[in-house]
Amino acid sequence: MHLLLIAVTIFMGMAVGWSIGANDAANSLGTAVGSKVLKLWQAIILICIFGFLGAFLQGSHVSNTIGKGIIPIDKLGKQVAAYVALVACFGACAWVILATYWKMPISTSHSIVGAVAGAGLAIGTPVKWKVLGDIFACWIFTPVGAAILGYIFYRIFKVVLYRVIPAKYVRKILTFLIVVSGCYVAYTWGANDVANATGVMVGAGILAPHVSVALGGMAIIIGIVTWGYRVIETVGTELTNLLPLMAFSAQLASAVNVHIYTVFGIPVSTSHSIVGAILGVGLVRGVKVLNLQIMREIVVCWIATPFVSGLVSFAALKVLLLIIHLG
Repeated sequence: MHLLLIAVTIFMGMAVGWSIGANDAANSLGTAVGSKVLKLWQAIILICIFGFLGAFLQGSHVSNTIGKGIIPIDKLGKQVAAYVALVACFGACAWVILATYWKMPISTSHSIVGAVAGAGLAIGTPVKWKVLGDIFACWIFTPVGAAILGYIFYRIFKVVLYRVIPAKYVRKILTFLIVVSGCYVAYTWGANDVANATGVMVGAGILAPHVSVALGGMAIIIGIVTWGYRVIETVGTELTNLLPLMAFSAQLASAVNVHIYTVFGIPVSTSHSIVGAILGVGLVRGVKVLNLQIMREIVVCWIATPFVSGLVSFAALKVLLLIIHLG
């Protein structure tokens, strides 16, 4: 039974990885697709390569926070820890898949953090509310910081590219910068978000850190290839009409923003970051160029994410424990 439980938990962790790839692939090069610099299939290949590199090389930073920082999963009994990991993955995955179906770029970080906290409350283990509070504060600052950086980068590079560099070179340089910054976003995304798939399994002692990030990275790649195009369409074309310089500025702002949090092991939302950055560069041209209806729908999903996934996780663990007790 214990081996079966471990196998099912690993499967659910991989399912979370798949859902992350499906929903968050757009955060990396969706703007490049929207600005016509890359074709969809080219963007998907680059996201797969650099997302996996980020997950494998720096994914362990945030894994420690997800695995041990919210509730002490590593201090629970092995079987209880496996139950917590299983239902946390289930709660996070269910909501992310639903949001992907709606083409909404939500936060898989919010989803797994809410799910882990919900599972902790279900079994009565202490939730580290201070850590959770710090994470919530960073969630608020993520889109705001990205928007400010996006606005600043757009202003700076507009001067550099159109006043300093000869006009005949501008388009080629911009194309290069958009691709490079998009790959940087993919790298930081993989580094920050792979923990959402595998952090609870590391905390529960089911998988070693490097094995978990490798498996999570592969699951993310499968998600990108099979369903990643859905949210790419929303981020790339529906938020605002992105010009190439806007795409580059948004991607660079998002990548720098997320990378800072990753170094400190804080699970933040790459979705919040890229949407905030697009908002920032869009405001340079005026609020009228933004699709405010889509923005509102996205924000509603953002707010709902940790609560819905936490509630699903809480309920699922209660039901699972009841079944086990009755059995």
